[in-house]
Amino acid sequence: MKLIHHLIAGRPFRWLIAALLVSTGFHAHADSARPCPPAAQPPALEDAASQTAVDRGFMWRIQKDGRVSYLYGTVHVARHDWAYPGATLMSAMRDSDVVALELDVLDPAIMQRLFAGMAPRPQDAVDDALKARLITQIQAACLPEQLLELMSAEMASTTLVAMSARRDGLDPTYAIDRSLSLLGHKLGRPVISLETPEQQLAALRSRTRQEARESIEQTLHSLETGEASPMLRRIARVWAESRYGELDRYDEWCQCMSTDSERALMKRLLDDRNPAMAQRIDALHVGGKRVFAAVGSLHMIGPLGLPQLLAKRGYKVEKVEFARQ
Repeated sequence: MKLIHHLIAGRPFRWLIAALLVSTGFHAHADSARPCPPAAQPPALEDAASQTAVDRGFMWRIQKDGRVSYLYGTVHVARHDWAYPGATLMSAMRDSDVVALELDVLDPAIMQRLFAGMAPRPQDAVDDALKARLITQIQAACLPEQLLELMSAEMASTTLVAMSARRDGLDPTYAIDRSLSLLGHKLGRPVISLETPEQQLAALRSRTRQEARESIEQTLHSLETGEASPMLRRIARVWAESRYGELDRYDEWCQCMSTDSERALMKRLLDDRNPAMAQRIDALHVGGKRVFAAVGSLHMIGPLGLPQLLAKRGYKVEKVEFARQ
């Protein structure tokens, strides 16, 4: 189950690519054993006024040098109505000078680099048995076998986890990351990326061929046994209901920290990346900008989470409690 935590650790490019496949109609596949869910349509923020938008997720107000900035934790698969920012979130964005995301998922140049970086390489090849299992799951997800021509087997397996929740109404197309980028551009704010596509790909990829195979096999097992969907539903609900106490205990229930390789992956995805993101946010703030920084929610927990790292940099950090619905 170790790859499931990417949904809140911050892997926006993968969910966007998955959403891209779905929303373009590339998802339909006649060999699927069950009817395919309808293709999700990216929400238009113009519709937000007609929505009863609710603040979801996790937000902190950080203050230093007389300026207030914000940290916001996202999730990368969601329901349709979760894609619309609530009033508190909208106010924070309007009060900011710059929107900082892990990656600006609406930047075509970034997407081009991500597609190129995810393409299969000779060293990513898997044996016929593992490929056959992947193809079975690709078909079950209403995706074409050509997915393995677009991305490596390891990347494809992770994408399949996200797509497995679509029958439960959870879809990467509805992730709020895209809405925040769209809103930032609409408000006329610079939208910047805290990382590069190459940095994210380097953090994600397994270090050895054996490690990659173990990762793919574990992910396939979670899909084949049906373990993936319940965990995805729990992760999504924790985020939607802003249950931070439960998120903060993630390592107790995620089923993703039981082996040395899983713990090493978590360290690579979170602890090793957080200091650079904190430094980038701090540089923008100290440079005179009020920053709205939105990254995967797992970057917000623990002693090496962004709130704690920025507190060590001299910020007054206050958690914003959203109104309970």
